[in-house]
Amino acid sequence: MNDSSLPAPLAKRLEGKVALITGAASGIGETTARLFVQHGAKVVIADIQDELGHSVCNEIGSDYVHCDVTSEIDVQNAVETTISKHGKLDIMFSNAGIADAKLDISILAFEHEDYKKVFDVNMYGAFLSAKHAAKVMIPAKKGSIIFTSSFASVCYGAMLPYAYAVSKHALVGLTKNLCVELGQYGIRVNCISPFGVATPLLRKGLGGIDQKTVEEFICTSANLKEAVLKASDVAEAALYLGGGDSKYVSGLNLVIDGGYSTTNVAIREQMKEYFG
Repeated sequence: MNDSSLPAPLAKRLEGKVALITGAASGIGETTARLFVQHGAKVVIADIQDELGHSVCNEIGSDYVHCDVTSEIDVQNAVETTISKHGKLDIMFSNAGIADAKLDISILAFEHEDYKKVFDVNMYGAFLSAKHAAKVMIPAKKGSIIFTSSFASVCYGAMLPYAYAVSKHALVGLTKNLCVELGQYGIRVNCISPFGVATPLLRKGLGGIDQKTVEEFICTSANLKEAVLKASDVAEAALYLGGGDSKYVSGLNLVIDGGYSTTNVAIREQMKEYFG
């Protein structure tokens, strides 16, 4: 019995595919790398966390390349390393990202260097990843480019730090533009916008608190109760967008927020305050 006749949970949905994942030494990227390998993909992990990255690669049998996504030389090298090792690039998952160092969301607290750092990683890094992926995907006339955005890209009243919110909105714009330009070459471009996930990045941003506490905090503000968003849920979305099941999906911002962005809680909260 071949893979095509296996039930979906058992089929290797990325058999024969080659994926490059930025920011994959931890968090959503790491979880996605593990899932991709389980589904038959050859994975190259690109990150600046060298020790963690090598450790993950040793566990799952993947390749590691040091890559600061704000450096075009590093990004180009990551793509060229992938081609050198595996001969092609089918999936570019541009996942590397950071948040504002300060939790003060006031525009009056704006400092250019802090803003630039976040935007350089989240937006410019994604742009470079797409550019160099496109260079090898265009001649092949196929490929899938995926970005990690955020529910911040569709939730206008969330009042998140400016650099983070703006950069995540920009990723959706980049997705739409690239979808139009690269579609003629058979390349699909999509992004994923998850609600809060208790990744090392978020935990650090909240003062280094433990995963369970972060998840409890997220759940208190979530719209969808009795479920907790995990990194594995985002990885499953990337698996869908990277594989053949989404062969005609492009230009999509796949929002995984349990309906949070469709819910305006302002009136409900005001009623609680007014009526008790």
